[in-house]
Amino acid sequence: MKMSSMTSVQKQTIPVLLKGNDALVRSQTGSGKTLAYGIPLVQSLQGMKSKIQVCTIEISLALQSFDTVQKLLKPFTWIVPGVLMGGEKRKSEKARLRKGINILISTPGRLVDHIKSTKCIHFHHLQWLIMDEADRILDMGFEKDVTVILNALNAESERRQNVLLSATLTEGVTRLADISLHDPVSIAIVDETWERTTPEQEAIHSPARMEEDGFAIPEKLKQHVVVVPSKLRLVTLAAFILGKCKFEKRHKMIVFFSSCEQVEFHYKLLLKVLLGGQEAEETECLPLPSSHLKFLRLHGNMEQEERTAVFQEFLQCKTGILLCTDVAARGLDLPQVTWIVQYNAPASPAEYVHRIGRTARIGCHGNSLLVLTPSEAEYVNSLASHKINVSEMKMEDILSSLMKDDRFKGRRWGNKKSRGTNPQEVRERATVLQTEFENYVHSGEGTVRWAKKALQSFLRSYTTYPKTLKHIFHIKSLHLGHVAKSFGLRDAPQNLSASMAASPGKKTKLKPKR
Repeated sequence: MKMSSMTSVQKQTIPVLLKGNDALVRSQTGSGKTLAYGIPLVQSLQGMKSKIQVCTIEISLALQSFDTVQKLLKPFTWIVPGVLMGGEKRKSEKARLRKGINILISTPGRLVDHIKSTKCIHFHHLQWLIMDEADRILDMGFEKDVTVILNALNAESERRQNVLLSATLTEGVTRLADISLHDPVSIAIVDETWERTTPEQEAIHSPARMEEDGFAIPEKLKQHVVVVPSKLRLVTLAAFILGKCKFEKRHKMIVFFSSCEQVEFHYKLLLKVLLGGQEAEETECLPLPSSHLKFLRLHGNMEQEERTAVFQEFLQCKTGILLCTDVAARGLDLPQVTWIVQYNAPASPAEYVHRIGRTARIGCHGNSLLVLTPSEAEYVNSLASHKINVSEMKMEDILSSLMKDDRFKGRRWGNKKSRGTNPQEVRERATVLQTEFENYVHSGEGTVRWAKKALQSFLRSYTTYPKTLKHIFHIKSLHLGHVAKSFGLRDAPQNLSASMAASPGKKTKLKPKR
């Protein structure tokens, strides 16, 4: 696997698990947690008899855990791994379970489904229970499913080794640790560095100390924020993508949105306008600079097979832009991601940390950009209260990348050469780009309807922020006409303001997937 030294979390966790102790591990995303439990797990199973039975269950949200375990098991052909997750036919999963699996990796809901409906699944010989990304599992509402799983395992298996891993220590994680772990060793790695670790960083802390430490953020991650008026959000995003992924070298970017509809909308819009209407697959063979712009999308409304294909494609490409929802915020190990853009602010500091954890993994350098409107600027103070500090990036500096693309040169400048970053010319180029977005959106009834749907999903998601953030993210603070501009619409759609503003606090059945 081309790894010659251990990360801090691996140094601390592997000896504890080899001794047979239960463990509660808190470490930032991208610090090597999968190998921290995977190596002792395979070490303990490789010496057993080759009789096929479920010896290990890992509850996880990521297909990637399965890929890592498969790599570790190459020398041990008699240890059989298996994965259960949504999107696959239950019949084929049952067939695999009948044949026999030693290491079972599953999402909580799918495992509960099989516990209730599959007779051939047994846990008599269970030796390990691993709950990875425990905080995210609880955030997504799987607490009842985890309780059902624990009850089923306790009824069949006697003594087993339990491991709970999380990037943050919430009340839910502490409660889950109390009911699932027996006299655990608590391990907290606050600052992960690849080259060196200090004794303080390698110290084993108690759960109380872990809460005091707040969130673990990669040391080599530079965090930025940009404050942009609503009507300029779309052109600022486009200019940032052009600047980093077209005019600079080797940038790999993930852009987070708050709903599936927004991902689809921005994917098609940016593909059509920034690539001049060429499809993504056609750009691979183009010798033009625009071929550096490779757009991909990932969200919860896609079929599992399509999601896996997109993930593999983004994994292998050297440069590209992945537009996604929070379905990609946890568990995905994507190497060489240099920028994380949060186009819609996350609902909590914990979610912010999970999103930015997709870059600066295992000691690599990375950057993040949070996009806020003037009315949302106070969110920076909310992050600062959790010891998350961001530096400001100027909108004008981002928009100045448009000076490098003559497609957006205003008429009045004609064939004149651009003189540096003339503020007036930068503004005119931003206006030309905004006009191109609007012209495409208004090119037909279908595209207008599609933009309105994306706008509506954004407004719905805006009403779902928790009460603690309502004073920052309130539907009444939005200028709907300006927000409509950020979706390529020239005016705010009629009846939209009435339907959304009438009951901003009410939960709607059409609440988008986060």
